[in-house]
Amino acid sequence: MPEIGDESVWQTPLYQGLAEELLRMSRRKTHIVPGAMLEASAFAILWTLSDGAPRTLRDLADELDLDRSTVNRQVNAAIKHGHLERFEVAGQASRLIRPTAAGEAAFEHDGQLRADRLRRVFADLDPGTPEALLHELRAFNDAYERTYVRQHETAQR
Repeated sequence: MPEIGDESVWQTPLYQGLAEELLRMSRRKTHIVPGAMLEASAFAILWTLSDGAPRTLRDLADELDLDRSTVNRQVNAAIKHGHLERFEVAGQASRLIRPTAAGEAAFEHDGQLRADRLRRVFADLDPGTPEALLHELRAFNDAYERTYVRQHETAQR
């Protein structure tokens, strides 16, 4: 297996194939399901807020791993469409963001559309199972995050 820093790593069919498949997957994050009510960014914000805890703009930016100005623009668009609202909390400088009833309904609607699409994809997944995919994706993301943290810590020194 090629080592980290080995320039030939991208010449191997395995790493070329992995990079290509990861790019294909990342392009799908903006695919809107026909009949969806929400933009992809609004769905992501509502997904984050679906645990019932309101967030500040900074919290959302951190959780979504996006620049605060990007999240601010996305939040403002969702507010304009009636899916989110900002509210003040006594003693707190930053206003919090939460879904509106319309936002929760749109999230539920679009979540069902996305779940139906996943059911169709998994029905066509051959070979493989959703359970195996979940296991491998979780292992990959955990390893990726561990590597990112170590790399970030090393760069900070």
